[in-house]
Amino acid sequence: MIQPVDVALDATIEGYLIGSPISVIREYNSSPGTGPRLHRHPYVETFIIHRGRALFTVEGEQVIGAGGQVLVVPALAAHRFEVLDGGTYEATHVHSNDRFVTEWLE
Repeated sequence: MIQPVDVALDATIEGYLIGSPISVIREYNSSPGTGPRLHRHPYVETFIIHRGRALFTVEGEQVIGAGGQVLVVPALAAHRFEVLDGGTYEATHVHSNDRFVTEWLE
């Protein structure tokens, strides 16, 4: 039987806990300049941006991601992002793994 899982605005869910092959971070952040430091994963990470803007750095290349866009970061690509002025950054980060595996690079 399928059971829904309640998710807070700012939550993490590792897939193995709910029988899913993916893990999810639900990001909700209104503090400009904040975000994770440089890191990488051994799997693809997909950012589904619902609203707001963030400056993404992926393998040294910078791009602004905004509400309504999807960004895909390849496996093993060093990346980070920081929230920009102009509203709350709200996104769903989909990790293509049933557990979070992160190598922090700074």
